[in-house]
Amino acid sequence: MTIAIGSSSQPHFPQWVPDAARNYLVHTESGLSIRALARASDCHPSTVLRQVRRLEGRRDDPLIDAALRALSAQHVAHFVAKKRETKTMNLECLKSEPARPAGLTQARIDREAKRILRRLCEQGAVLAVAREMETAVVVRMSPEGEQVRTAVVEREIAQAMALKDWITCPDPDGRIARYFITNPGRAALRRLTAEDDNRASGFAERHTDPESDAAWDIAAIEGTTRPQHRHFATESPLIGLARRKDRDGKPFLARDLVAVGERLREDFELVEVGIGGPATWENLMDDDTPLAIATGPKGALAAYNRINAALADLGPGLGDVVLRCCCFLEGLEQTEKQMGWSARSGKIVLRIALQRLQRHYEETHGRYGPMIG
Repeated sequence: MTIAIGSSSQPHFPQWVPDAARNYLVHTESGLSIRALARASDCHPSTVLRQVRRLEGRRDDPLIDAALRALSAQHVAHFVAKKRETKTMNLECLKSEPARPAGLTQARIDREAKRILRRLCEQGAVLAVAREMETAVVVRMSPEGEQVRTAVVEREIAQAMALKDWITCPDPDGRIARYFITNPGRAALRRLTAEDDNRASGFAERHTDPESDAAWDIAAIEGTTRPQHRHFATESPLIGLARRKDRDGKPFLARDLVAVGERLREDFELVEVGIGGPATWENLMDDDTPLAIATGPKGALAAYNRINAALADLGPGLGDVVLRCCCFLEGLEQTEKQMGWSARSGKIVLRIALQRLQRHYEETHGRYGPMIG
């Protein structure tokens, strides 16, 4: 039996799967020898051997093990389906059969990775994965030594990031595995951020992913453009303000106010990832009736409704400053310039806005609400 290993010739493996994982799975599931894999991959057998040994040694990692198990099941199911099809279909039909779409695409991984890797770049941030939980969370230590949740990530996205070596877990045996961003993960974040910057400037190269191309072609035809804000700073402006001290020597922004701003930002990121982000974020405060979105994931729609309700309660001015600083991650100087305010007044307005936002959340959802996702 001859099995092609190239990424373009294995439709039963998603395109995002690294070559090392492909070689490992074909070797362990199909029994193909190391030398045969090396010939198919056009590399030295020692290279494939190192890939196989390294992944075998990482099976203690819960995310790596779960990802390999899922891909292994998909690999076996592909050949079972092909064997059944050969009994009822001729060779020409098999050649013309379209490839089945994968549930997890490279475009989706990139969209999620931009916000997750960005959060993991913050000081003291880790990705916490509990074995009995369906989702993972990014948490970081506050200046007071308490843990603050900053993002939620689906399990399959975390598995893909671990398989790509973007995150690593030094101690995978605990009940809660803690993952940190790696140097390849930082390089991936820089690449993804640069691609978005190039796309916004009109110099991006065409992507090979059909989902990404279709989305941008439709936007070009309809004459719509996405907001030209850079959401990929490694640190929120709120964190910088929390380090500053007021006249009494206390933090300028208390921990609970920072948490309120992070809660709004997480809702914003859920909308950006799940729905794609409305093209009218900046005009949201000027419209009497906010843009209604009827289709999309349930969690993203709920997050969009929470943002609408919060901004409507804050009103113009206060709503604008939290949207720009908490969601768009604009600096205070840029916000003051855009809003026409005097210098060094933005931080005072932002603190008042966060206090009002905190009151809105407590009155609407309770002290510890709303639930995210």
